Amino acid sequence: MRTWRQRSRPQVTPSPNIWHWPEVYAVENRAQDSTGAVWRALRERCDWTGADVLDVGCGDGFHLPVFAATARTAVGAEPHPPLAEAARRRMAGTPGARVVTAPAQRLPLPDACVDVVHARTAYFFGPGCEPGLAEAERVLRPGGVLAIVDLDLAAPPYGDWMRADAPQLDPAEVERFFDRHGFESVPVASQWRFDDRAELEAVLGIEFSAPVAARALRETPGRTLPVDYRVRTRRKPTGLLGARSTGLSGGR
Repeated sequence: MRTWRQRSRPQVTPSPNIWHWPEVYAVENRAQDSTGAVWRALRERCDWTGADVLDVGCGDGFHLPVFAATARTAVGAEPHPPLAEAARRRMAGTPGARVVTAPAQRLPLPDACVDVVHARTAYFFGPGCEPGLAEAERVLRPGGVLAIVDLDLAAPPYGDWMRADAPQLDPAEVERFFDRHGFESVPVASQWRFDDRAELEAVLGIEFSAPVAARALRETPGRTLPVDYRVRTRRKPTGLLGARSTGLSGGR
């Protein structure tokens, strides 16, 4: 069985928000999915009770306690050392939980060692993420699930603001990419809820350029914000023939 070994570290693109404003992003994490809709959609598609879970791009470990509460083990992988250390502090003393400093393309884990790979608005954004898809496939056990949670580029208002800042983003192209790679993608409507308008303004300020953040604030009355997601799941085949059909099972 092929296991992980130390190799040259791949280039990591800095996160434009949490790497630079971790305190504000912590506010955003607390505000996100206030209805619990994303968590419900995930549990319906890959219940991790008693399973071994890997959270890729775990940041400061915000989501790890949810997995660790019912999973057998919960591992976080985060490429940015300060965030990885924050995640270790968060999970210190939690049975079965640990954090590794590593990018999605080079996970320091053996083959076929986890049942669920979870990534939430991290790394897996469409074309270009093939190395991470292959690595997730490697560490998943047969029958395991790769679950990717992404923001819905096509859904207003948040998707409109994202495309205003990055007009090269093509929601249809992203959907075609994940469909081509065998994912089932479902829309999930949720809501971000902030304690006050100052929190909302701060979060919009790290997510968008100044003009788009100002527009978003004008278009958001109160302190709640509807945000739509795409929850994408793919189950690893249990047979070699099925694995070959994904196009991601070749050696590297």
